[in-house]
Amino acid sequence: MREIPDTLAAHLAGDATTVCHGWRVTRRDGVVIGFTEHDRDLRFTGTDFLAASGFRASETEAAAGLAADAGEVTGGFSSAAISEADVAAGRYDGARVEQFVVNWQAPEQHMLLTVQDIGEVMRAGGAFRAELRSLTHRLSEVQGRSYGRRCDAAFGDARCGASLAGRSETGVILEVAGDVGLVVSGLSAAVGAYRYGLIRMTSGANVGWTCDVEDHVVELDGATVRLTLWLPPPVPLSAGDTLTVTMGCDKSFATCRDRFANALNFRGFPHMPGSDFSYGYADGETVHDGRPLFA
Repeated sequence: MREIPDTLAAHLAGDATTVCHGWRVTRRDGVVIGFTEHDRDLRFTGTDFLAASGFRASETEAAAGLAADAGEVTGGFSSAAISEADVAAGRYDGARVEQFVVNWQAPEQHMLLTVQDIGEVMRAGGAFRAELRSLTHRLSEVQGRSYGRRCDAAFGDARCGASLAGRSETGVILEVAGDVGLVVSGLSAAVGAYRYGLIRMTSGANVGWTCDVEDHVVELDGATVRLTLWLPPPVPLSAGDTLTVTMGCDKSFATCRDRFANALNFRGFPHMPGSDFSYGYADGETVHDGRPLFA
Protein backbone atom coordinates (compact mmCIF):
# COMPACT_ATOMS: atom_id res chain seq x y z
CA MET A 1 0.00 0.00 0.00
CA ARG A 2 1.38 3.40 -0.98
CA GLU A 3 1.76 5.89 1.87
CA ILE A 4 1.52 9.59 1.07
CA PRO A 5 3.95 11.77 3.06
CA ASP A 6 2.14 13.86 5.64
CA THR A 7 3.25 17.21 4.19
CA LEU A 8 2.15 16.27 0.68
CA ALA A 9 -1.11 14.79 1.97
CA ALA A 10 -1.87 18.07 3.77
CA HIS A 11 -1.20 20.00 0.56
CA LEU A 12 -3.43 17.68 -1.51
CA ALA A 13 -6.21 18.11 1.06
CA GLY A 14 -6.24 21.87 0.55
CA ASP A 15 -8.56 23.86 -1.69
CA ALA A 16 -5.89 24.51 -4.34
CA THR A 17 -2.88 22.41 -5.25
CA THR A 18 0.37 23.16 -7.04
CA VAL A 19 1.50 19.72 -8.15
CA CYS A 20 3.11 18.42 -11.32
CA HIS A 21 4.88 15.30 -12.49
CA GLY A 22 8.58 14.57 -12.69
CA TRP A 23 10.38 11.73 -14.40
CA ARG A 24 13.83 10.39 -13.57
CA VAL A 25 15.37 8.28 -16.33
CA THR A 26 18.29 5.97 -15.53
CA ARG A 27 19.91 4.61 -18.67
CA ARG A 28 21.67 1.28 -18.76
CA ASP A 29 25.01 3.08 -19.08
CA GLY A 30 24.38 4.80 -15.73
CA VAL A 31 23.45 8.26 -17.04
CA VAL A 32 20.62 9.82 -14.98
CA ILE A 33 18.38 12.56 -16.41
CA GLY A 34 15.39 14.20 -14.76
CA PHE A 35 12.71 16.29 -16.38
CA THR A 36 9.32 17.71 -15.50
CA GLU A 37 6.19 19.01 -17.18
CA HIS A 38 6.43 22.19 -15.05
CA ASP A 39 7.60 25.44 -16.65
CA ARG A 40 10.72 25.77 -14.49
CA ASP A 41 13.43 23.39 -13.30
CA LEU A 42 12.96 21.55 -10.02
CA ARG A 43 15.38 19.71 -7.74
CA PHE A 44 14.58 16.91 -5.31
CA THR A 45 15.92 13.43 -4.44
CA GLY A 46 19.34 14.75 -5.43
CA THR A 47 18.34 15.09 -9.09
CA ASP A 48 17.73 18.15 -11.25
CA PHE A 49 14.44 17.85 -13.13
CA LEU A 50 14.62 19.96 -16.26
CA ALA A 51 11.60 21.78 -17.60
CA ALA A 52 11.05 20.20 -21.03
CA SER A 53 8.59 22.18 -23.11
CA GLY A 54 5.89 19.94 -24.52
CA PHE A 55 6.93 16.93 -22.47
CA ARG A 56 3.89 15.07 -21.23
CA ALA A 57 2.64 11.61 -20.34
CA SER A 58 -0.43 9.78 -21.57
CA GLU A 59 -3.17 8.54 -19.28
CA THR A 60 -2.56 5.15 -17.69
CA GLU A 61 -4.69 2.81 -15.66
CA ALA A 62 -3.50 0.62 -12.80
CA ALA A 63 -5.22 -2.67 -12.04
CA ALA A 64 -4.80 -5.46 -9.56
CA GLY A 65 -3.08 -8.61 -10.75
CA LEU A 66 0.04 -9.32 -12.77
CA ALA A 67 -1.06 -7.83 -16.09
CA ALA A 68 1.57 -5.49 -17.55
CA ASP A 69 0.31 -1.91 -17.51
CA ALA A 70 1.57 0.34 -20.29
CA GLY A 71 1.64 4.06 -20.99
CA GLU A 72 3.80 6.46 -22.94
CA VAL A 73 5.57 9.79 -22.77
CA THR A 74 6.06 12.23 -25.63
CA GLY A 75 8.17 15.31 -26.09
CA GLY A 76 10.51 17.28 -28.31
CA PHE A 77 14.23 16.70 -28.66
CA SER A 78 16.43 19.06 -26.68
CA SER A 79 20.20 19.22 -26.33
CA ALA A 80 19.69 19.79 -22.60
CA ALA A 81 17.51 16.73 -22.11
CA ILE A 82 17.12 14.04 -24.78
CA SER A 83 18.94 14.30 -28.10
CA GLU A 84 17.81 12.64 -31.29
CA ALA A 85 21.27 11.06 -31.70
CA ASP A 86 21.03 9.33 -28.30
CA VAL A 87 17.59 7.95 -29.11
CA ALA A 88 18.74 6.75 -32.52
CA ALA A 89 21.73 5.04 -30.93
CA GLY A 90 19.43 3.09 -28.58
CA ARG A 91 20.84 4.61 -25.41
CA TYR A 92 17.34 4.82 -23.90
CA ASP A 93 16.25 1.29 -24.78
CA GLY A 94 15.42 -0.57 -21.57
CA ALA A 95 16.06 2.48 -19.39
CA ARG A 96 14.39 2.72 -15.99
CA VAL A 97 11.82 5.49 -15.48
CA GLU A 98 10.63 6.67 -12.06
CA GLN A 99 7.58 8.90 -12.07
CA PHE A 100 6.99 11.34 -9.19
CA VAL A 101 4.23 13.70 -8.18
CA VAL A 102 5.71 16.83 -6.63
CA ASN A 103 4.57 20.13 -5.20
CA TRP A 104 6.45 22.56 -7.39
CA GLN A 105 6.23 25.31 -4.76
CA ALA A 106 7.89 22.99 -2.21
CA PRO A 107 9.75 20.22 -4.11
CA GLU A 108 10.62 18.45 -0.88
CA GLN A 109 6.96 17.40 -0.90
CA HIS A 110 7.06 14.58 -3.44
CA MET A 111 6.07 10.95 -3.80
CA LEU A 112 7.17 8.13 -6.09
CA LEU A 113 4.21 6.94 -8.18
CA THR A 114 5.54 4.23 -10.49
CA VAL A 115 8.71 2.57 -11.70
CA GLN A 116 8.64 1.48 -15.33
CA ASP A 117 10.91 0.43 -18.19
CA ILE A 118 11.16 2.15 -21.55
CA GLY A 119 10.04 -0.15 -24.33
CA GLU A 120 9.64 0.89 -27.94
CA VAL A 121 10.89 4.40 -28.80
CA MET A 122 9.73 6.12 -31.99
CA ARG A 123 10.92 9.43 -33.42
CA ALA A 124 9.53 11.62 -36.16
CA GLY A 125 9.37 15.32 -36.96
CA GLY A 126 11.77 16.43 -34.24
CA ALA A 127 9.80 14.64 -31.49
CA PHE A 128 9.83 11.26 -29.78
CA ARG A 129 7.30 8.88 -28.26
CA ALA A 130 8.46 6.32 -25.72
CA GLU A 131 6.43 3.37 -24.48
CA LEU A 132 6.47 2.85 -20.71
CA ARG A 133 6.02 -0.71 -19.46
CA SER A 134 5.37 -1.73 -15.88
CA LEU A 135 7.93 -4.06 -14.31
CA THR A 136 5.49 -6.97 -14.53
CA HIS A 137 6.22 -7.19 -18.28
CA ARG A 138 9.42 -8.98 -17.29
CA LEU A 139 7.32 -11.94 -16.15
CA SER A 140 6.49 -12.68 -19.80
CA GLU A 141 10.15 -12.90 -20.82
CA VAL A 142 11.57 -16.32 -21.60
CA GLN A 143 13.64 -17.61 -18.69
CA GLY A 144 16.08 -20.46 -18.49
CA ARG A 145 18.18 -22.13 -21.17
CA SER A 146 17.31 -23.39 -24.62
CA TYR A 147 17.91 -27.05 -25.40
CA GLY A 148 19.78 -26.99 -28.68
CA ARG A 149 22.91 -28.10 -30.45
CA ARG A 150 24.63 -24.72 -30.40
CA CYS A 151 26.10 -22.94 -27.39
CA ASP A 152 23.87 -20.38 -25.69
CA ALA A 153 26.65 -18.50 -23.85
CA ALA A 154 27.94 -15.11 -24.96
CA PHE A 155 31.46 -15.43 -26.31
CA GLY A 156 33.94 -14.49 -23.59
CA ASP A 157 31.49 -14.29 -20.67
CA ALA A 158 31.74 -16.24 -17.41
CA ARG A 159 29.74 -19.19 -18.75
CA CYS A 160 31.83 -19.37 -21.90
CA GLY A 161 35.15 -19.11 -20.10
CA ALA A 162 37.16 -18.28 -23.23
CA SER A 163 39.64 -15.45 -22.77
CA LEU A 164 39.24 -12.38 -25.01
CA ALA A 165 42.83 -11.32 -24.40
CA GLY A 166 44.61 -10.89 -27.71
CA ARG A 167 41.42 -11.44 -29.68
CA SER A 168 40.64 -7.78 -30.42
CA GLU A 169 42.20 -5.33 -32.84
CA THR A 170 41.82 -1.65 -33.59
CA GLY A 171 41.20 -0.53 -37.14
CA VAL A 172 40.45 2.57 -39.19
CA ILE A 173 37.57 2.86 -41.65
CA LEU A 174 38.88 3.58 -45.14
CA GLU A 175 35.58 3.38 -46.99
CA VAL A 176 31.89 3.05 -46.19
CA ALA A 177 30.15 0.73 -48.65
CA GLY A 178 26.39 1.16 -48.44
CA ASP A 179 24.55 1.03 -45.13
CA VAL A 180 26.32 -1.98 -43.58
CA GLY A 181 29.61 -2.42 -45.45
CA LEU A 182 32.99 -1.18 -44.20
CA VAL A 183 36.48 -1.37 -45.68
CA VAL A 184 38.90 -1.31 -42.73
CA SER A 185 42.68 -1.22 -42.38
CA GLY A 186 44.75 -2.37 -39.42
CA LEU A 187 43.17 -5.80 -38.94
CA SER A 188 45.44 -8.81 -39.38
CA ALA A 189 43.24 -11.72 -38.31
CA ALA A 190 42.55 -14.59 -40.70
CA VAL A 191 39.54 -14.65 -43.00
CA GLY A 192 36.32 -15.10 -41.06
CA ALA A 193 37.87 -14.57 -37.63
CA TYR A 194 35.64 -11.58 -36.96
CA ARG A 195 32.49 -13.15 -38.39
CA TYR A 196 29.82 -12.98 -35.64
CA GLY A 197 32.18 -10.75 -33.68
CA LEU A 198 31.51 -7.36 -32.11
CA ILE A 199 32.42 -3.85 -33.28
CA ARG A 200 32.73 -0.94 -30.88
CA MET A 201 33.19 2.53 -32.34
CA THR A 202 35.97 4.46 -30.60
CA SER A 203 35.67 7.76 -32.47
CA GLY A 204 33.33 9.65 -34.75
CA ALA A 205 29.62 10.43 -34.44
CA ASN A 206 28.81 6.90 -33.21
CA VAL A 207 31.47 6.65 -30.49
CA GLY A 208 30.46 3.98 -27.95
CA TRP A 209 28.03 2.30 -30.35
CA THR A 210 28.35 -1.49 -30.69
CA CYS A 211 27.14 -3.80 -33.42
CA ASP A 212 27.47 -7.46 -34.41
CA VAL A 213 29.52 -8.42 -37.46
CA GLU A 214 27.79 -10.55 -40.10
CA ASP A 215 30.79 -11.29 -42.30
CA HIS A 216 34.56 -10.73 -42.52
CA VAL A 217 36.42 -10.96 -45.82
CA VAL A 218 40.02 -10.07 -46.66
CA GLU A 219 40.35 -7.82 -49.71
CA LEU A 220 42.53 -8.77 -52.69
CA ASP A 221 45.30 -6.40 -51.60
CA GLY A 222 45.70 -8.41 -48.39
CA ALA A 223 46.07 -5.22 -46.33
CA THR A 224 42.42 -4.32 -45.86
CA VAL A 225 39.30 -6.23 -44.85
CA ARG A 226 35.65 -5.83 -45.60
CA LEU A 227 33.26 -6.09 -42.66
CA THR A 228 29.51 -6.47 -43.07
CA LEU A 229 27.37 -5.35 -40.14
CA TRP A 230 24.06 -6.90 -39.13
CA LEU A 231 22.43 -3.49 -38.65
CA PRO A 232 23.15 -0.01 -40.03
CA PRO A 233 24.53 2.53 -37.55
CA PRO A 234 22.23 5.22 -36.10
CA VAL A 235 24.39 7.91 -37.69
CA PRO A 236 26.28 7.24 -40.95
CA LEU A 237 29.90 6.21 -40.40
CA SER A 238 32.72 8.14 -42.04
CA ALA A 239 36.18 7.37 -43.38
CA GLY A 240 38.71 7.99 -40.63
CA ASP A 241 36.48 6.73 -37.80
CA THR A 242 38.28 4.20 -35.58
CA LEU A 243 36.84 1.01 -34.15
CA THR A 244 37.73 -2.02 -32.09
CA VAL A 245 36.72 -5.45 -33.37
CA THR A 246 36.51 -8.55 -31.16
CA MET A 247 36.58 -12.05 -32.58
CA GLY A 248 33.31 -13.93 -32.83
CA CYS A 249 32.08 -17.49 -32.46
CA ASP A 250 29.41 -19.27 -34.49
CA LYS A 251 28.43 -21.23 -31.33
CA SER A 252 29.15 -24.63 -32.91
CA PHE A 253 30.97 -27.36 -30.99
CA ALA A 254 33.61 -27.72 -33.72
CA THR A 255 34.55 -24.03 -33.52
CA CYS A 256 34.65 -24.09 -29.73
CA ARG A 257 36.90 -27.15 -29.76
CA ASP A 258 39.20 -26.45 -32.71
CA ARG A 259 39.56 -22.65 -32.74
CA PHE A 260 39.31 -21.79 -29.05
CA ALA A 261 40.22 -25.12 -27.34
CA ASN A 262 37.25 -24.56 -25.04
CA ALA A 263 35.24 -27.76 -25.52
CA LEU A 264 34.91 -28.38 -21.77
CA ASN A 265 32.95 -25.15 -21.36
CA PHE A 266 30.67 -25.66 -24.37
CA ARG A 267 27.13 -24.71 -23.30
CA GLY A 268 25.16 -26.56 -25.95
CA PHE A 269 24.11 -30.14 -26.64
CA PRO A 270 26.05 -31.10 -29.77
CA HIS A 271 25.14 -34.78 -29.63
CA MET A 272 21.41 -34.24 -29.34
CA PRO A 273 19.62 -36.33 -32.02
CA GLY A 274 17.72 -34.34 -34.61
CA SER A 275 14.21 -34.85 -35.97
CA ASP A 276 15.49 -37.04 -38.81
CA PHE A 277 16.94 -39.50 -36.32
CA SER A 278 13.87 -39.41 -34.09
CA TYR A 279 11.50 -40.31 -36.93
CA GLY A 280 13.93 -42.43 -38.94
CA TYR A 281 12.29 -45.68 -37.86
CA ALA A 282 9.02 -44.81 -39.60
CA ASP A 283 8.87 -46.33 -43.08
CA GLY A 284 6.48 -48.23 -45.29
CA GLU A 285 7.85 -51.69 -44.61
CA THR A 286 8.19 -51.96 -40.83
CA VAL A 287 5.19 -53.26 -38.92
CA HIS A 288 4.23 -50.82 -36.15
CA ASP A 289 1.90 -52.76 -33.87
CA GLY A 290 3.14 -51.58 -30.50
CA ARG A 291 5.92 -54.10 -30.08
CA PRO A 292 9.45 -52.90 -29.19
CA LEU A 293 11.46 -51.87 -32.21
CA PHE A 294 14.57 -53.44 -30.75
CA ALA A 295 14.57 -56.63 -28.72
